[in-house]
Amino acid sequence: MEQGRPSPRNERTVEISVDSVTVYGILGLPDHPKGIVLFAHGSGSGRFSPRNQFVAHVLQDAGFATLLPDLLTEREAENRRNVFDIPLLARRLCAITGWIRNQPDVRNLPIGYFGASTGAAAALVAAAQEGTSIRAVVSRGGRPDLAVDALPKVTAPTLLIVGGYDQPVIALNEQAYDMIRAPKKLVIVPRATHLFEEPGALEEVARLAADWFDQYLPKRAAA
Repeated sequence: MEQGRPSPRNERTVEISVDSVTVYGILGLPDHPKGIVLFAHGSGSGRFSPRNQFVAHVLQDAGFATLLPDLLTEREAENRRNVFDIPLLARRLCAITGWIRNQPDVRNLPIGYFGASTGAAAALVAAAQEGTSIRAVVSRGGRPDLAVDALPKVTAPTLLIVGGYDQPVIALNEQAYDMIRAPKKLVIVPRATHLFEEPGALEEVARLAADWFDQYLPKRAAA
């Protein structure tokens, strides 16, 4: 292999049955993973989200397996009401979490959630429902206000990441931070907007996420 070129990634497309439909996901498996991170995408996005794929690759390089699933079928996603149906998305996320627990190559790994935008609300609701079996949650530009009833029930250590220029969402995350009783942290990335498109912004999100999962996934699993 040429020096400086990245190693090939062990990724494959998987089929997951949820609510009598089939959704697809991208499962990434590094050598000897120390945990698995399940992604919940933002409004209308899915497994091909370039931002979440970037974060997933950073997490794989840090030693975590990743699963980027579609929470909706293509037909379901055409209905904008489904895109913002947080209970539906959270239910799908819980079902996919159950699927992970039945896969021989990942079933014994501690599980964390990474949610973006509305997907972060679904991740928080699912984490509240799943209880201590979810070891950590990271929210990128999340809408935790859409999960307000679930926030006090979340037991997983939760990291909220918001762009410094995303003023309305900063306020929503500050309110959510006060309601979360689990170990928590709010990080505002300077000069970043909602999608973290500025140079270095998404890299900082991925670094923060990797550090958070590294701190809580393996350690709490051992405990």
